[in-house]
Amino acid sequence: MAIKVITAQQAAAMIRDGQTGCSQGMGGNDVAEELLLALEERFVATGEPRNLSWMHSSGQGDKATRGLNHLAHEGLLSWILGGHFNPVPKIQEMICDNKIQAYNLPQGVISHMFRDMAAKRPTITRIGLETFVDPRIEGGKLNDVTTEEFSTPIVIDGEEYLHYHHLRKPDFAFLRGTYADERGNISMEEEPCYLESLQAAQAVKNNGGIVFVQVKQVVTYGSLDMRKVHIPGTLVDYVVPVSDLRNHMMTFDEQFNPAYCGNCRVPTASARQELVLDAKKLVSRRAALELIGDAVINLGIGVPEGVGVVADEEGLRDRLTLSIESGPVGGVPVGGIGFGASLNPDCILDQSTQFDTYDGGGLDLAYLGLAEADKFGNVNVSKFGPRIAGAGGFINITQSTQNVIFCGTMTAGGLKVAVEDGKLRIVSEGRTKKLVDKVQQITFSGSFATKAGQNVLYITERAVFRLEDGGMTLIEIAPGVDLQRDVLDQMGFTPRISQELKEMDSRIFRCEPMGLTWESLQK
Repeated sequence: MAIKVITAQQAAAMIRDGQTGCSQGMGGNDVAEELLLALEERFVATGEPRNLSWMHSSGQGDKATRGLNHLAHEGLLSWILGGHFNPVPKIQEMICDNKIQAYNLPQGVISHMFRDMAAKRPTITRIGLETFVDPRIEGGKLNDVTTEEFSTPIVIDGEEYLHYHHLRKPDFAFLRGTYADERGNISMEEEPCYLESLQAAQAVKNNGGIVFVQVKQVVTYGSLDMRKVHIPGTLVDYVVPVSDLRNHMMTFDEQFNPAYCGNCRVPTASARQELVLDAKKLVSRRAALELIGDAVINLGIGVPEGVGVVADEEGLRDRLTLSIESGPVGGVPVGGIGFGASLNPDCILDQSTQFDTYDGGGLDLAYLGLAEADKFGNVNVSKFGPRIAGAGGFINITQSTQNVIFCGTMTAGGLKVAVEDGKLRIVSEGRTKKLVDKVQQITFSGSFATKAGQNVLYITERAVFRLEDGGMTLIEIAPGVDLQRDVLDQMGFTPRISQELKEMDSRIFRCEPMGLTWESLQK
């Protein structure tokens, strides 16, 4: 049966008032840009459709105008559920101004929610307990006009879980593939990640909705390698070939990179730039001392990315497997707006499958950002004043991994340090203290981690803390720093101080490589 081929404008014209849509993408990866743009253009021209609801697991945008930023019009959008909002500042503004109802839930929970809606079963998980998405804290609600509870605590066999309700079910999906054949079979061989495109298509079709898929080109039936078909034509209603390939970039940074999708492998020696010995590299060096040989690791964006650089410098990279929540396993994760892609991956999984591994404890080690932490060991990476970044995959990763390392400088905004004769000197202190009495939002719960028996460290350029009994204990300080002036006075609380307080490894504060070996790390 031949598939219906239409334009993005024809697709946008089919969307009705009050419907619930969903889309896929992560940052600048895999975004059905032409479909979203056409929907915006129709609304601007006609004022229709109105009062749409939207669901997405990963933030989709370029931190400016593209991706889900196209939906940021009062009257067009009235309700949104998302895992991450950092790439969509226009949506953030609408949320902060109470112009739409909005929820932030863990990225992996939403990913699994699509799969559960397809199978018409409930979404029940421990992910989110004791964080801001727990209904006993904030319930994932992002503003005053959002009042309906998204989850309910339940107990099964003596264990507490959260039952996430399916408050909305998608009426249509804006998805993306590489090629479609004449029967609507969709290949994704030139996409950097698959996310839950298949599961979203299943959820929409099984709930009587319409699936639109943007592709580069329609090809003859039988010409696609069936092993590369990711969404069967039975789940696709309309195929939308792009009119402009600039609306089908592999990421919003690159039109196409064959090393992201396995078309070739490129040398990785130049994939990472050498880091200068600044505060962030000092953090990465200390964090690298926690590496485990033959480990499967998730590196968060920002400071944690430096751990991979240090591993390369120290010759440790060959026994590490890096993975990203979007699906890639192996290779070198891409930074910036391309985060979600990986250079030279070993394989690419569906995002929901990747989160099955993560939620079940399949990561050996996780390095995440330390934006703000408090005396209870709680960490906030999701909300800062009016800015709503969202949790992304942070909650899934940190609640399920035995060894969690938070990485960040102790202060921010103007911090400058110098390394002299193997000692650290604070040249100018940052204006903002990141270790505070109480975090603005609980993205990671120190209490939950304590009860789960997780090994948790908080590493800064001048001090290292360990989570113990639901609080932070100072266990190391950098050589050359003053305990009171440079550490305790720069905190919003007084931590426990270990009776065995020691100096951080002196090799961290020298310009030459540290000379790390797996034998020395595993002692």
